[in-house]
Amino acid sequence: MEINIKSLKFDADQKLIAFVEKKISKLSRFYENLDSVDVVLSLLHEPENKNVKIQTHVLGQDLVIERNAQTFEEAVNDAADAMKEKITRAKEKKYEA
Repeated sequence: MEINIKSLKFDADQKLIAFVEKKISKLSRFYENLDSVDVVLSLLHEPENKNVKIQTHVLGQDLVIERNAQTFEEAVNDAADAMKEKITRAKEKKYEA
């Protein structure tokens, strides 16, 4: 699985990139044919100013999750958990049809 990480309006350090890769790589457990995942990290002008957007293509549909938090680690955790649920629902829906 290929993980593409982009950081907007700042330079992500190696520690943050390693954290994101570790969390996102776990998504392959929920769908084995996951080719690539795009992760965009950006800063906003709000109190919860760290934004994470995860996008992937699963079962013929684009799945996108976006989360804001006070730290990138929190936002990545929330977004990864939400993406796991979304992938699971998409799989269940496909196999029901």
